[in-house]
Amino acid sequence: MSFVNTPADQLPVGIEACECLTPLGNASATTTALLVGRRALQFHPVLGRDGGDLVPLALLGPMDETLTPRWLPQLRGLAAGIPAGAWGTAREPVIVTSSNFGVGSLYAFTRDKNVRHLEHGTPFASVEMLRRDLGWGEHITVFSHACVTAHLGLAHAARLLHAGLADRVLVFSYDFVSPFVAGGFHSLKILNSQMPAPYAIRETGSIGLGDGAAYAVLSRAAAPFQLAAHTLHNEMFHFTSNQPDGAGFAACTAAIATAAGGRRVWVKGHGTGTLEAGRIEAEVLARHFPGAPLTGWKGSLGHTLGSCGLVELAIALAAWRAGKIPGTVGGQAPSFSDTVALEPFASVGFDGAILTSNAFGGAHAALLLTHD
Repeated sequence: MSFVNTPADQLPVGIEACECLTPLGNASATTTALLVGRRALQFHPVLGRDGGDLVPLALLGPMDETLTPRWLPQLRGLAAGIPAGAWGTAREPVIVTSSNFGVGSLYAFTRDKNVRHLEHGTPFASVEMLRRDLGWGEHITVFSHACVTAHLGLAHAARLLHAGLADRVLVFSYDFVSPFVAGGFHSLKILNSQMPAPYAIRETGSIGLGDGAAYAVLSRAAAPFQLAAHTLHNEMFHFTSNQPDGAGFAACTAAIATAAGGRRVWVKGHGTGTLEAGRIEAEVLARHFPGAPLTGWKGSLGHTLGSCGLVELAIALAAWRAGKIPGTVGGQAPSFSDTVALEPFASVGFDGAILTSNAFGGAHAALLLTHD
């Protein structure tokens, strides 16, 4: 199952504003930290106050769920920078993307039976709390599809704008780690006692998890940076794994490579630190974008799950404006491809970037970010 938007049949989608929040700060501060190889990941008990093995997490505060939820003050601060607008109205709708929403609060309810956790424990309850707190209207669409979720929101925003159904669209994404989420990944043994080393050839793969939130305001107006194309592909192969021959990665990558045309691009990959998926991803990207440097930042920030596509878009924009793109923090030689950039590189000379995300079940997403 595939979906492709290409420049040939689209109006320009300009990025009016884009910002993120990570444990390293906003997009600019995060970029500065990544450029010197700083890791936000630290070892924490996988179940928070209930202890458990130490695993790499990048947190904006204590992982245990609180009343009110710990993510609400953080999101208020981030949302304060959103350009003024009639957000949540028909012509300026909001798209909210996440893979976690308030699921940690449901886990907290199972422990202490406090019904207040249920006020923000489901996706729609979480979004409704946020909507009321930030004063948005009711024209809100919610997406949740594992780690490609933010890409889905951005692609849907582009379609609303192309169809003339909106003047501006706010895409807002947030994922905060909870003991429930960390424990789930730990049970799969990919969140373990090692720091992630994205795209590195080593004996055992590992990932980190991180708190993250971001927003983007998109419009049909021309802008220095634009979202020029989106591709989505779902293998629907397995609950967690990909087709071993890499056909799913190739289908998504081939489509975005066609959209990129003759542009000189750099690539921000998914790069979580897993082995099979990391190898397939690096090899497929190198084949379709020969010579293009491949970088990824989850070795520092951890995997921000459904929000990673938007968090990393904000960082990519900040880095491009600063003139230097962070290398693959935590990566090491030998790598799965000689295109893996272990050190920062200059953005001069590039007129496009490919940003990819991949998810459980063989879901793949990519977008073409252009700078003219």
